[in-house]
Amino acid sequence: MKTTALLLSLFLAAATSADDLERSVALMAKTGSAYAPSFSPDSSRIAFITNISGSPQVWIIPAAGGYPRQVTALEDPVTAMLWAPRGEWIAIQVAPGGGLNSQIYVVRPDGTGLRRLTAGGKENNWLGEWTPDSKALVIGSNQRSGDSVDSWVLDIASGEMRSIAQSQGISVVLDISVDGRYALIDRLRNRGDNDIYRVSMAGGEEILLTRHTPPAEFDQAQFGATPDVVYMTGNPDRDRSALLRVRIAGGKPGPMEVLASRTDAELAGITLDESRAAGYLVWNVAGRSEVTKLVVDGAKQSKVTELPADIVADIEVARSGSAAAFVLSGSNRIVDIWITPDGSSFRQLTFSPHPGIDLSSFVRPELVTYKAHDGLELSGWLYRPRDAKPPYATVLSFHGGPEGQERPTFNSTYQALAMNGMAVFAPNVRGSAGFGKKFVNLDNGALRVNGVRDIKATTDHLVTAGISDPKRLGIMGGSYGGYMVMAGVTEYPDLFAAGANLFGIINFETFFKHSEPWMAAISTIEYGNPATEAAMLRTLSPIHKVDRIRTPLLVLHGANDTNVPVIEAEQTVESLKKRNVPVEYILFPDEGHGWRKTPNRIRSTVSIVRFFKERLKP
Repeated sequence: MKTTALLLSLFLAAATSADDLERSVALMAKTGSAYAPSFSPDSSRIAFITNISGSPQVWIIPAAGGYPRQVTALEDPVTAMLWAPRGEWIAIQVAPGGGLNSQIYVVRPDGTGLRRLTAGGKENNWLGEWTPDSKALVIGSNQRSGDSVDSWVLDIASGEMRSIAQSQGISVVLDISVDGRYALIDRLRNRGDNDIYRVSMAGGEEILLTRHTPPAEFDQAQFGATPDVVYMTGNPDRDRSALLRVRIAGGKPGPMEVLASRTDAELAGITLDESRAAGYLVWNVAGRSEVTKLVVDGAKQSKVTELPADIVADIEVARSGSAAAFVLSGSNRIVDIWITPDGSSFRQLTFSPHPGIDLSSFVRPELVTYKAHDGLELSGWLYRPRDAKPPYATVLSFHGGPEGQERPTFNSTYQALAMNGMAVFAPNVRGSAGFGKKFVNLDNGALRVNGVRDIKATTDHLVTAGISDPKRLGIMGGSYGGYMVMAGVTEYPDLFAAGANLFGIINFETFFKHSEPWMAAISTIEYGNPATEAAMLRTLSPIHKVDRIRTPLLVLHGANDTNVPVIEAEQTVESLKKRNVPVEYILFPDEGHGWRKTPNRIRSTVSIVRFFKERLKP
């Protein structure tokens, strides 16, 4: 009887512990977010996207503050939104099943009149900009050819589409001139190299504004007060992105003038006001954001007051110029919208829910620098658990892209792992953005082997520095980060005690074959050309080394993922099961490339934390 009672008490304690884990981690994953602000024409209201209903939808809130009102309640997530200049419509981009075959709708600000404008089906449609008269949208669509996203004018009344510019690769609409005669089009030929064009809205006339020797990246282009002046971020003939200006005269572009630059930071964004005489610049300083106010005449800058959070994700200036909306976040700040009159003070506008969670208890990471095998300086963000001492059970988390960047933004999974006694180290290995053009191109093609070697250099530093226990190392990542997980457990089979692969690549051959044609077309420089470099891509694909894997894995994927198709997860799981390697597989039937619905985010976070806690035993 005593033995039975003891076993029963142990069982109940374990069950209670498991319930507590799920309950506490679920609270982390339930935290909301608010982003993509768009002012009404009179600047009195702001439309935005939030997931507080369980899926990202459009809401409206008074700019002065107050209770928000829900505008859309669709089954599928809203991924972009823009209020029309004249106010009668809000354009929205909706992702069926969370996939990339987005469709464009319009809806009235009171929620009535919802109407789909694009045809539906498998075509990818991307929301661009309103014309000044609010009668049409300029959007991107691959309806002409699956491997090319062209620029189209979409008439609101009739739904008719008219092509204004075709592209090889993908194109994105960045701005429309005040007079409605021209659009700025970003054309991406290959990842890491693009161009900006001024295109006539009538079609036919194009001017290349960014003639350069590849590679170079240009972004955030906006017209000045006239269509003959264009401002943008870019890095031609330089390592770090700067503020550039191009003047057009006689139908020909002048040189790209550098108006503002820094040696310690990259220019991450430019937002001009309605007059195009002033605005804000956002600088990326090793991952944290700094903002300066810009007066275009003379390119004068002045730093805004201290930001309420580390990261500025977006800035929208009211048409009246009376205020600006900042999307801010940080490791202990949920993604929310803040209002500032002129950058001198900030007022929080949205208050995304975090029931049962004390944000002040969240871990703020520290920036750690270290050396790669070849002496290259790398860095990453270390989240230390509050109730543990080093050496910690540690999970390495690799970002996607690979041109992404780890930044100290809000991450519920990191915080949940730290809350459960595990450290998280989120590195920026070679190939990451934010550290200059040379650094971001160090893993292209055959150089990817050096990016994979950075995995070992990272763990070596953590162990040597006494931060991590070498017997309790985990690895996780999403998208390209998932590829790094699979590369890590194949190249270093004895290094990791557990790994979590979120919608990652395992086989470049099947990735190129099944991904969206436009994604495959722009990825040949970054990864390699399957037509001419098949042998190299085979060598770089972890699927051909799965016999080395001994690390237990958790695999998570969305059934509607057209970026990294679900065949990548299926190959991984099937190969490991054949070899009796422990593997858990979670397929989300209503998601695409990542999780947008709250129940799925909860399931993912709870599963990841439980998996690592069982395997790493913090």
